[in-house]
Amino acid sequence: MGYWLATAADQQVRSFVKRFDPRFWTVNFPRPMMAAVTTTAPDALRVDAVFYREGDLAGLIWEAEDRLDHPLLAYETARDFRECVLQFRWQSSGVIGLDAVNGPTLTIEGRDEAGDPRTWYVRLWNYAEGDPDDAVVTIDFGTVDGGFSLPADADPVWAGDIDRLFVSLAPPGYVGGSEDLLAAPVEAWVAVSGIACEGGGAAIAIGDVMVPAHAMRIAGGYDDSYNVTPARLLRNMLQLGYRTLADHYVGMSHYFRLDGDLLASTAEGVLNAPCVAWHRDFLARAGAVGFAVILSLSYELLDEHCREDWKQRAADGSPALTGWVPPSSLLSPANGDAMAYLQAVARAFVALAVAVGVAERFQIGEPWWWVMGDGRPCLYDDAAVTAFAPVAIADVRGTLTGPQQATLDAAGAVLAASTLALRDAVKDEAPGAEVALLVYLPTVLDGVEVKRANMPVGWASPAFDVLQCEDYDWVTGGNLGAHARGIAEVVARLGYPESAQHYFSGFVLAPEDRGQWRAIAAAAGRSGAAEKFYWALPQVIRDGFTYFEEGDSAVQAFDDVDFPIALGQHASVEPGFSTAIVTTASGSEQRNADWADARMRYDAGPGVRSEADIGTLLAFFRARWGAARGFRFRDPYDDSSHGMTDVPTAGDQLLGVGDGSATRFQLVKHYGDLVRTIAHPVAGSVVVALDGIPVATGWSLDGGGGVAFDAPPGVGVAVTAGYRFDVPVRFAEDMLSVSRATFLAGEAASVPLVEIR
Repeated sequence: MGYWLATAADQQVRSFVKRFDPRFWTVNFPRPMMAAVTTTAPDALRVDAVFYREGDLAGLIWEAEDRLDHPLLAYETARDFRECVLQFRWQSSGVIGLDAVNGPTLTIEGRDEAGDPRTWYVRLWNYAEGDPDDAVVTIDFGTVDGGFSLPADADPVWAGDIDRLFVSLAPPGYVGGSEDLLAAPVEAWVAVSGIACEGGGAAIAIGDVMVPAHAMRIAGGYDDSYNVTPARLLRNMLQLGYRTLADHYVGMSHYFRLDGDLLASTAEGVLNAPCVAWHRDFLARAGAVGFAVILSLSYELLDEHCREDWKQRAADGSPALTGWVPPSSLLSPANGDAMAYLQAVARAFVALAVAVGVAERFQIGEPWWWVMGDGRPCLYDDAAVTAFAPVAIADVRGTLTGPQQATLDAAGAVLAASTLALRDAVKDEAPGAEVALLVYLPTVLDGVEVKRANMPVGWASPAFDVLQCEDYDWVTGGNLGAHARGIAEVVARLGYPESAQHYFSGFVLAPEDRGQWRAIAAAAGRSGAAEKFYWALPQVIRDGFTYFEEGDSAVQAFDDVDFPIALGQHASVEPGFSTAIVTTASGSEQRNADWADARMRYDAGPGVRSEADIGTLLAFFRARWGAARGFRFRDPYDDSSHGMTDVPTAGDQLLGVGDGSATRFQLVKHYGDLVRTIAHPVAGSVVVALDGIPVATGWSLDGGGGVAFDAPPGVGVAVTAGYRFDVPVRFAEDMLSVSRATFLAGEAASVPLVEIR
């Protein structure tokens, strides 16, 4: 599975887009209000908003620098607006009119002609023709002035170095900085149509790469993407090669309606108006380009808007809170009101899918009883105590008594019943819906007994149409032994075949850890699930992660067979590097090594010395379809971890040092400072040692030349290994020319082979 962490400097395929294209506007606002922006035409957009407080204010934003698209798809940074003329029609309802105090204002953030930071406030009404709620606005950035009354308050704008444009939207009765609630929530909308940009700089370059369609899927979430247009989000998905199926977490912080106490409620409906507008547009656009969308709903809710009696709690009454900032609360599966709320939310989202005519797919995401960091389970909210009278459990990770095990079993039964009820609500709303269950394996399986509560047997096949698994903490932590055991355990317990499984390979939390994409991509490649997802799209975009399938499957095929060893024993060897050398005018050289390791070339022709050898070679060549299929080749000059061809020992090569969690260590060979990855060890030749002591059991080899331990080596333990290895190669050409006359005349045939990676 190939991937690339691209940067803006790698952008090579470009086209042009008009500045102020509706797809690339965003919104921003303070919680708890909500706003969303959608595109309604190639030259039009709409903002839907709901205001709760007197001080709520939303912004419709254009950024000079694109920080929200994949580096290969981003538009160019263009800060000079001086020759641009922007015109649009403004229509609004529920926001202060253009002519009023605190009416829509264009805030321009940048620097003045001297380079000093400046902010200008341009009252749109000063450049409008029409009514306060329906007008055509024209902004000539070369002559525009800030200030409320012109020309008395004129503050000339210098638009040569702009970072951001921000159009403010405020509710009637707006009081800046006020936390007081409005008399009632205000739903509002703004339509901006006929968007036109003329003059110099009206067109800007934009990345336009189109990665070929591949088999990986993508996952994302509304909490991460509420501020961008669905059209922009789908552009990234499509042009990065993702097709057919996407997973969309509806989130835990932006979809709900709030009551007068700012708590999640269904009294006036289930979903807020901006959420409905955004998802209706997203689902319709996804369906139009062939995406089936799995709508995902979890058992968590932003804590500040969650009712106290809905929360799971530890024995001391502490609520079950995640580590996010701000935190979310875990809803109690035993609380009937909380579960009824989730069912209403699920019905509302599925109804949107039905309304726009896309396939109804739904995911129950990560339903579990929360376990505190110190092992205390959150089984003691009032509803749970009433439902199954849990006994005290100080640490669920330790050895438990019979009554404690019975408590976990009872909690699991309640969890299973709640998920089945949620499944039934979805299928009642859309009888043909496919319902999946997502299980986060580390939380479920890292504690020996936790699975009693968090992987109940009530989930066993065929309770759900699809079982989805994720284990990214194990993957990014290098604990591949746990990864393999976890998948095997969940399959054994719940019985879903691979054809009814999906695998979520993970994401990189922090940009400085982008090297974790290697493990994430490798985990996806090892999975045999029917569908495999990268989670999540925002991190894919941030890190420039670009997945691609390395050519046609026939070309990339590898046959795990040996080149006839007798023919290869006399091969000639040519290690090669790729070095770009530039000679400057002064005669000095600048050299850049393009490859981290040599690429080997061989000529096996000298081993062809008889008609029998010719027959063996031709049969092998035909079986490989010429250059189409790779195979193993034993390098006669370098095939051992010990020296070049000596007998391997367990202490030959240092693979790494244990950290107490990593279980996989890649076979490598050191050549001075150069480290060569060994992906094709010879079966039966590998010997392993921990701190110099050979270990014959407790580990296994995976398909990529990795040593996978059943339990992670301890902190500071040196992991070494010895082995013989083959080189993966293919025939360098699709034609082969050998004859009897060649070797009878004392000449060597030419059978070129080239290393593949």
